[in-house]
Amino acid sequence: QVQLVESGGGLVQAGGSLTLSCAASGRTFSSKAMGWFRQAPGKEREFVAATYWSGGSTTYADSVKGRFTISRDNAENTVYLQMNSLKPEDTAVYYCATRSRFGPPTTYQYDYAYWGQGTQVTVSS
Repeated sequence: QVQLVESGGGLVQAGGSLTLSCAASGRTFSSKAMGWFRQAPGKEREFVAATYWSGGSTTYADSVKGRFTISRDNAENTVYLQMNSLKPEDTAVYYCATRSRFGPPTTYQYDYAYWGQGTQVTVSS
């Protein structure tokens, strides 16, 4: 059984920082790609960042480039999303997801087979 668990969301003032975690269990994902997505109220789910669980190329949405950074703890099957200089428009539920098959990190949510439950990030102005 594949399980992805996000944590680290919360309420922060604009300009502040948060670090989200995505812990995977149930299968070995080291060679697979994973992504972070977010969904704000009334909006479509959108791509945030993507990489391989084990490291390698990373892609960021233009809206977060330079502010968000992916890192990982391979031993713990955990990927982190460090979010700095947060803006009110970053407010959303953040989800991590993983591909079940080999393939590059993509911005397309339907490439990802397994999803976490999401964690709320609220940035106040």
